[in-house]
Amino acid sequence: GKVSLVRESLRERERLLKNASHLVHELSFVLPAYKWWERGYYGLGLKMYDWLAGRQSFGKCRKLSASETQKLIPGLNPQHLRGGVLYHDGQFDDARLVINLMQTAAEQGAACLNYCRVERLLKGSSGKLEGVEAIDAETGDTFDVRGRCVINATGPFSDGLRTLDDPEMRRWIAPSRGIHLVLDESFLGGKTALLVPKTDDGRVIFAIPWVGRCVIGTTDTPVREALLEPHLSSEEVDFLLETAGRYLSRQPTREDILSTFSGVRPLVNSALSRNTSKISREHAIEVSPSGLLTIAGGKWTTYRKMAEDGIDQAIALADLPQRECVTHDLKIHGCPDSETTSDESDVYGSDRALIQALIDAQPEWGKPLGEKFALTRAEVVWGVRAEMARTVEDVLSRRSRVLVLDARDARVLAEPVARIMAEELGRSEDWRDTQIEEFQKLADRSLEVG
Repeated sequence: GKVSLVRESLRERERLLKNASHLVHELSFVLPAYKWWERGYYGLGLKMYDWLAGRQSFGKCRKLSASETQKLIPGLNPQHLRGGVLYHDGQFDDARLVINLMQTAAEQGAACLNYCRVERLLKGSSGKLEGVEAIDAETGDTFDVRGRCVINATGPFSDGLRTLDDPEMRRWIAPSRGIHLVLDESFLGGKTALLVPKTDDGRVIFAIPWVGRCVIGTTDTPVREALLEPHLSSEEVDFLLETAGRYLSRQPTREDILSTFSGVRPLVNSALSRNTSKISREHAIEVSPSGLLTIAGGKWTTYRKMAEDGIDQAIALADLPQRECVTHDLKIHGCPDSETTSDESDVYGSDRALIQALIDAQPEWGKPLGEKFALTRAEVVWGVRAEMARTVEDVLSRRSRVLVLDARDARVLAEPVARIMAEELGRSEDWRDTQIEEFQKLADRSLEVG
């Protein structure tokens, strides 16, 4: 029933496809029908979705026969299959979008600080905020940053900054952990995603093809606090494996897991309901008596609208000159121009030419560092020089997605990546060895499944 949220998401989805075409692509989904009423029920709902999308639709939904459904998803369990419903949505690389947004912000005049943490909020004699005290996590140096407005956009960690502002502040965030398991692509057997809109306990589960893998998810588990590295529980892993096994012809087991990843959703809920799956994904803005502007909630698709609303509020709060928002049509760094054709599988977009220039100057930099992944020295160097990569984890988890796709292979790549980064950053052998050890522990945790 969240019609306004759906409309907003559809508008923003179309903008994201246009402004970051190197990262966002159409993906077809199938909702399988195993009961007589499901095909008509889901079909009606998705027809309404098409109607809401209008010209922003990625493609019209349609009902499928059992054979059509099986053809699109060969790995689907055929027993009692009555058909399905096909609809179209978008797929994107979230970590790469973060990097490109950072580069875009820098190009627009922002000063971007990596590995810096806010330690204290600075207030004037009137109690109003005047800036923050931050610490450089690499050197331990502290410094002050002054400003007319302080925006707290720290997602699931928002309450931590709110508490720095006022220790008596009541919690605003209802954190919810979601986990994903990465399997071989053969479990789906095709390029179409599987979506089950309602499992036995009311949660949504999906199996999505991604970079030669199959990603299954997700869970929606309330947690007391947000952690930088959320833990997977044995119960969540069992839930995903068991539920996916009902819909796939081959039952996935723990031995089939190539990697795992998890995160915490920053859901806004004043009532702090225990059932986080029922909390709206809409965003909200709060301004404290000292002037701390907190924006939380929302979802990736509407990130741009969240930013626009947050900045509009900041302009009013700090009495700044009114400016018209320009991000509706602002191309994100890496987005190729209309005259350039780009490979959908290449997340570097227009930056690929600059990486190729590094290879042209040093041909050996174009050789893959490992057997399974095409990660090259040139891409590692590019990550350090142009994308603020500071650790092996930065390169293997976020600048490339090797850790997410296959944790065992990521362990193997830690040594050559650390060696290259040490040369680029002027680090010592001790730094290199520590980076290898820390990353391999992280890769091991990505394979711990309860």
